Amino acid sequence: MEDGGRLAGAWWSALCLVLALLSAHAAETDSVGLIASLEPGWPQWRGPRRDGISDETDLLQSWPEGGPKLLWTATGLGTGWSSPIVTGGSMYITGDTGPDLTVFALDMDGQVRWRAKNGAAWKGSFSGARACCAYSEGHIYHMNAHGRIACFEAATGREVWAVNALERFQGQNITWAISECVLVDGPNVIVTPGGRKAFMAALNKKTGQTAWAGEALPNPDTERTGYASPILLRFGGRRLLVTLSLHFVVCVDADTGKVLWTHEKRSRYDANCATPVFCDGGIFQTAPSGSGGLFLKLQSEKEAVRVEKLWECRVDNISGGAVARDGFLYSSGHRNTGWVCMAVSDGKTAYDSAELAQGSLLYADGRLYCLSERGVAALVKPGPQGFEILGRFQLTDGRNADAWEHPVVVGGRLYLRYHGKLQCYDVRR
Repeated sequence: MEDGGRLAGAWWSALCLVLALLSAHAAETDSVGLIASLEPGWPQWRGPRRDGISDETDLLQSWPEGGPKLLWTATGLGTGWSSPIVTGGSMYITGDTGPDLTVFALDMDGQVRWRAKNGAAWKGSFSGARACCAYSEGHIYHMNAHGRIACFEAATGREVWAVNALERFQGQNITWAISECVLVDGPNVIVTPGGRKAFMAALNKKTGQTAWAGEALPNPDTERTGYASPILLRFGGRRLLVTLSLHFVVCVDADTGKVLWTHEKRSRYDANCATPVFCDGGIFQTAPSGSGGLFLKLQSEKEAVRVEKLWECRVDNISGGAVARDGFLYSSGHRNTGWVCMAVSDGKTAYDSAELAQGSLLYADGRLYCLSERGVAALVKPGPQGFEILGRFQLTDGRNADAWEHPVVVGGRLYLRYHGKLQCYDVRR
């Protein structure tokens, strides 16, 4: 009788465990949203979720005249527009130095710990480093302008492996060079070679071997990879990667590489650059030179995921991206608009301000951190009432209009890069 009771108890415990696991799996399967990096800090392009939103709190709500306190300046970082990633007590940033693409590791005081080469610098139009690094489990991943992706030990800078994704998957470079910030997804690194053998592919992050090679897009000689970086999200019980080719918004199954849908979005000069933004169950995408933007609503139909275009807008951002917060989208235009606030629901413009030149932005603790291409950094109060600037300062002399980096806010600090110089500001309240 006692043994029977123990068996019944064990059976009941096992059943409860199975039910709990099934419930957890169902909850995960039914959940919708961006999938964040498991690493602390700011471990990849545009932050933990690649949405340009920082989880920092207790930050300055306005800036004193001249801007927040400058803590330090690091110099000698080469030419380029990549932003730093900040995680595990170190920063990692890239720059073109002479003939090489150089990855720099800095301590939290801006001192260089190590530097490593990742192939050749980009000497074509708009020469300089493009892509940010990504961090995962003690390693740094980066792809240069020629499609060479490399893995480095984060502590030492020793190269562990390197692969040319364009060569492996028969892709071709694009006019202004590969600019993708690679995405680490569990055991793999995601790349977008846009080739004959795969539009997107997953490489084992420990070895560089191909984990999966997704299908190619039609006409890969002309339908190459775009300049954007992918986002990773969960929708309709699937894990999705959304990125850009030269002429399309593209959605790929994150576990197989199968192309689930494409939606045509052309731009002048084939310059699809801005990272897609996931919000309100859909994808916002914008393109420069008067091409405007659109919102694609995701729909799950049995085994399929599809999209429906809900609205279009005039916002024609190049590479500064957009941020979605509290039912509104914020971005800046190239030729059509200034800094814009739009309702996610219908794309209607709440305001269009010409206060700053076009630029990039992020959101943190109730404020927008904007960097214009003329080198003006500004703190802006978000909301549909207007473009209310609560502090600004001049980062550069503004003569070249090429301050295209994205701000980073983490650990109570604001990081702003302009080519060979990285500056760190104290923005704690």
